[in-house]
Amino acid sequence: MEPGGGRKEKPKPKEPVSRLEKAKQKSAQQELKQRQRAEIYALNRVMTELEQQQFDAFCKQMQASGE
Repeated sequence: MEPGGGRKEKPKPKEPVSRLEKAKQKSAQQELKQRQRAEIYALNRVMTELEQQQFDAFCKQMQASGE
């Protein structure tokens, strides 16, 4: 009866561990999403600035060729 009791006791400690692991995984996923979102916004900002610079250069080039 002791081995059977031991088997029943082992899953019980695993449940909080699995809950803890799930919480850690969820937290890690949230942190990853936040980091990725921040990186996407930063990249978007950089690309927007680059596009504006290229557009300004294009406008200057068009004005120079128009004159």
